[in-house]
Amino acid sequence: MASEESFVVLVHHKGSVNRKTRSGVKFTDKNPLCIVVTSTTSYDDLVSAVLMKLGVDGAKRVKKFFYRIPVTFPEVRTPELLAWLVDVVSSSGGSNRNTNTLANPAGSSSRPAVASSSIPVYEPVVQHVASPSFAVDLNGTEDDEVVERENLPNALVGVAPVGVGDGFLVDEEDDDVEPDMIDDDSADDIGATGPALEVGGSSSGTQQYPPHFSSLDLDAMRHEGVLGHAVGFRARDAEGTTGLTEFQVGQQFQDKDEALLSVKTYSIRRGVQYKVVESDHRRYVGKCSEFGNGCTWLIRLSLRKRKGIWEVKRYNGPHTCLATSISSDHRSLDYHVISAFIMPMVRADASVSIKVLLNATAAHFGFRPTYRRVWMAKQKSIALIYGDWDESYNDLPRWVLGVQMTMPGSVVVLKTSPVRVGGQVDESQAYFHRLFWTFPPCIEAFRHCKPLVSIDGTHLYGKYGGTLLIAIAQDGNSNILPVALALVESENVESWTFFLSHLRQHVTPQPGLLVISDRHNGIKAALEAPDGGWLPPSAYRAFCIRHVAANFALTFKGKDARRLLVNAAYAKTEVEFDYWFDILRSEDPAMCEWANRIDYSLWTQHRDEGRRFGHMTTNISECVNSILKGVRNLPVASLVKATYGRWWTKL
Repeated sequence: MASEESFVVLVHHKGSVNRKTRSGVKFTDKNPLCIVVTSTTSYDDLVSAVLMKLGVDGAKRVKKFFYRIPVTFPEVRTPELLAWLVDVVSSSGGSNRNTNTLANPAGSSSRPAVASSSIPVYEPVVQHVASPSFAVDLNGTEDDEVVERENLPNALVGVAPVGVGDGFLVDEEDDDVEPDMIDDDSADDIGATGPALEVGGSSSGTQQYPPHFSSLDLDAMRHEGVLGHAVGFRARDAEGTTGLTEFQVGQQFQDKDEALLSVKTYSIRRGVQYKVVESDHRRYVGKCSEFGNGCTWLIRLSLRKRKGIWEVKRYNGPHTCLATSISSDHRSLDYHVISAFIMPMVRADASVSIKVLLNATAAHFGFRPTYRRVWMAKQKSIALIYGDWDESYNDLPRWVLGVQMTMPGSVVVLKTSPVRVGGQVDESQAYFHRLFWTFPPCIEAFRHCKPLVSIDGTHLYGKYGGTLLIAIAQDGNSNILPVALALVESENVESWTFFLSHLRQHVTPQPGLLVISDRHNGIKAALEAPDGGWLPPSAYRAFCIRHVAANFALTFKGKDARRLLVNAAYAKTEVEFDYWFDILRSEDPAMCEWANRIDYSLWTQHRDEGRRFGHMTTNISECVNSILKGVRNLPVASLVKATYGRWWTKL
């Protein structure tokens, strides 16, 4: 069945606007509404959907929507709106506001919200483009006029897309890096939201909003279609009618997964539990957990073999029971249901953090799942979008062979480990161990770059973890060039030796090369290996001063001392170095003793003999790591393909 093109919009309805964040600006409301918007949705339709979900229809009205303009690099993000709610004024001039009777939005109260009775409809997000900045009256009132804001910036600088940096549902100081070990989220609850945005009871028009936000007329959406593919789960009856509030006999589903998703989501919306009586490849029967104790809810679905669809054959509903307990979780809210819901967000940004997805799920369903369950749901979504995690390792050799045939000169070194069964080696299969790869344009381009490479490692956040090692160079025009990468199990002596030996052999055979890195023991051992080719005068080593200063700060507290050490490192002459070092010695002689234990040629600029070219840190590697942020969450085959398509096809 063809589905109408649609996408998800996050609508914030409380909180405040925070401008002092790493992403520039953001809404502080941690429980936004998830509204499905189609290409034909009007402003009135959106307003009705917001008010109905909040349960304030008739008591509140939406005066304006404020739109957070998404930055479309490197990926498309979920759009966000802030609804400005005001009280509805009656004909007698009084307000209809009644704070005792207004319902809380789903996910915002301490008990699960079960008011909605609609059959679940899953609408995937489609790609969208950034909207220009403008302010416009959405209600057509006489006292509000269309105004072009003169203080809007000409370029969107520093406004990060949703899901990058601090994210849109997490606190400003939260880190969006996912942990290596996945645990339960019992200690991962988000604190109370910030101060509420005062929007009601005032018509003075003095409320000031940051220039990064503007009001948006969503009626324009009916004139501009939303491009993309809408493939999702939707219930329909025999005549194709959608959006039903209860199941009906004759309703059809494309497959069993779609049918089960609808039954589970219906149960979650109602806040009741059901049990599976029968389930196989031809039929599915579910009954209310209180069946026989006052509730007769039952659903029977069967496969219609000729059409290959699933259909409701019997339905007793709606539920006549009441929830016997209050819980923050729901048994039917498993990772399959969560995966279907978060699919659009993961498709738009594979690096979206688990905490962001968890908050979005809680806001949408009114129940808060565990951290691990959301993590599993994200892995399933990534597998459906980018390919199975396990099969990805089998796809990798085939793809590598194809690249070597179409791009002669490509260097790919795949190392495997034997599989032992009962003490015997199984020759028919092997485990993936390490992979080194580079392409001819990288090898050729490095000959025209500065004779130095910056190396670094970064963690992978996929199902099986791992580490990505990368070597970066820079040309005379300060253009950054990735020259080689490797997938390894972790940063250790063996993995760095594997990477650096092939880097030296295939990419950087030039004498007198400088390697800039941190002080990892694995790098030190690999560079000092007698047969590695990295010993002077063939190659030299230098430390990243940022990592040296970080190690220094572990022993000596205080920003001033760290600043003095960095100033001494950046000094270009010995006189200047002695000046800063004497000040450091006056602070604490132990600081100079700590620094003297490291050879000056490794961390100071005045003793580098001109080999650094002013590069005191591994920032060029960190820059590439940030670009790779999204692909670090993908299966290995998709990760390698992304590096090929993102960089080397454009060299």
